[in-house]
Amino acid sequence: MSKLSLTLACWNYDRTRALQDGRIRPDGIELNYLCMPVEETFFRMLRHREFDVAEMSLSSYTMSLFKSDRPFIAIPVFPSRFFRHSSIYVNAGSGIREPHDLIGRRVGNPEYQMTAPVWIRGLLAEEYGVAIDAVTYCTGGEEEPGRPEKLQLDLPPSIRIERIGADKALAAMLRDGEIDALYTARSPSSFRNGDGRVRRLFEDFVPVEKDYFRRTGIFPIMHTVVIRRDVHERHPWVAQSLYKAFCEAQRETYADLNEMAALKVMLPWAAAHVEEARRDMGDDFWPYGLERNRHVLATFLRHHHEQGLSPRQLEPEALFAPQTLEAFRI
Repeated sequence: MSKLSLTLACWNYDRTRALQDGRIRPDGIELNYLCMPVEETFFRMLRHREFDVAEMSLSSYTMSLFKSDRPFIAIPVFPSRFFRHSSIYVNAGSGIREPHDLIGRRVGNPEYQMTAPVWIRGLLAEEYGVAIDAVTYCTGGEEEPGRPEKLQLDLPPSIRIERIGADKALAAMLRDGEIDALYTARSPSSFRNGDGRVRRLFEDFVPVEKDYFRRTGIFPIMHTVVIRRDVHERHPWVAQSLYKAFCEAQRETYADLNEMAALKVMLPWAAAHVEEARRDMGDDFWPYGLERNRHVLATFLRHHHEQGLSPRQLEPEALFAPQTLEAFRI
């Protein structure tokens, strides 16, 4: 019997590479892995639903669940996680030294609904008292003009959104002082060029992020994996098959990180970094599945609702295919 052919759009991660090169094959599935940057994957899946399975922004996916056709259903796999204190950039001449200094400022977000800014706005509100409606959000392309919101927004009037000019880009605006700060997933070119006009708000961010994890237990989830709902309805078994394969690929990556006879990653002190991560976060420091991530997901869904992106606050179970929420026992 022939296998079901499915196309997966996902970036080139160590934790998915065994799926990309075919070393691990999902049961009953012939997987066509399209490797592309996340922005392209998200745009093509959200606008045109081009793929059977795709990596997706957790925020965009959550918003999609309020559409009448609910086009996607997720599995509890999280290819991207990131502590986001390091992703708050400020103009060095703006006078912003502390998070509280952001109040009343103009802050760039490539898209208001992006997952990274959702986490950033949430932690700034809860940890530092920077209310969601305390700044003006300027949205548009980070490096190139013309980036739109991929999904239509319906926000409370207290949240102020301004589209930047059609010929403007946020990285340059931050450098030139046209905006005071930027919440983003990618470090802007105006920071990377190193001329000092753009800096991080939290310059020594690692201790801050470690403290945040110790206090909250949150390692922020950025992306999940979604199946087109029509595919899942025709073949409900694919959810568990894909979930098992992603978990197996991740286990292989954990084994690679623990291999110290010859380094499999190009980090000279990989051993120290892995030992530190296991000491601070446990052996399974990048967990998949619902239960290990319930608190993280519940926090994100609360932020999402409080920021006007969800008309009501969802429970974590509402995100995932039911086949992935329990397993057989012998």
